Amino acid sequence: MSLPPESDLQRWLDIATEAALAAGAVLQHHWGNLTNIAEKGRPGDLVTEADREAEAAVMAVLNRHLPADHGILAEESGVQGNPDAALLWAIDPLDGTTNYTHQYPFCSVSIGLLAEGVPILGVVYNPMLQELFRAATGLGATLNRRPIHVSTTAQLAQSLLVTGFAYDRRTTPDNNYAEFCHLTHLTQGVRRGGSAAIDLAYVACGRLDGYWERGLSPWDIAAGIALVREAGGRVTAYDGTPIDIQTGRLLATNGPIHQAMSQTLGQIKPLVVPPLI
Repeated sequence: MSLPPESDLQRWLDIATEAALAAGAVLQHHWGNLTNIAEKGRPGDLVTEADREAEAAVMAVLNRHLPADHGILAEESGVQGNPDAALLWAIDPLDGTTNYTHQYPFCSVSIGLLAEGVPILGVVYNPMLQELFRAATGLGATLNRRPIHVSTTAQLAQSLLVTGFAYDRRTTPDNNYAEFCHLTHLTQGVRRGGSAAIDLAYVACGRLDGYWERGLSPWDIAAGIALVREAGGRVTAYDGTPIDIQTGRLLATNGPIHQAMSQTLGQIKPLVVPPLI
């Protein structure tokens, strides 16, 4: 992979920031005033007018500023431009829609840029808490324009982790219930935030030491992966091999606990979920 010039990365980071702030204003406007909440085919996979309007706000900014050879993959509207473009934007206008509909302020706008499938830039913005995370390869990672770094926790027993549960968790044996329970016993705790983008951002700024999840889409994690790596952390597949963002599963840590988490995840047998009555 050839990395774009630093000047381009900085310009694109500023464009992504403008887009995230525009979408955040939409989310603030609809906060507590939703009139249209629907499911997208899977139980719990919600979409609202806030999702759609926030995505439109992001698209308006990107289409105004970006070159025509950039592709866009957005959660609500799908692919725009060339899906095989060397530079592809992955956009989630509202990561944590379920939280948002309940006015639980753990939700975000997530805008990431992939270069030949590798996340190189990310902006994650929580408009409810006014927290803006930004990163690009070689430019560092920041929270509200101040540098951030992953934690220095070196032992799994002293760590605080986070995970999430996929929408198909009720029906598939490929779930992480057993992992959640097992790692809860080995650590100081495991949280379940409900926004993959924020989970990754919190690993990047040292609030959390590690994160794993499956069933994710590129728009959920592209920006967060860039944040963690640029903040000094490590992101791989569960087994420690290079991550393929299309698989929908990843392990992200501060680095020192990465091998222990990877080995532990490889030893846990899935919990068989009883069928719904």
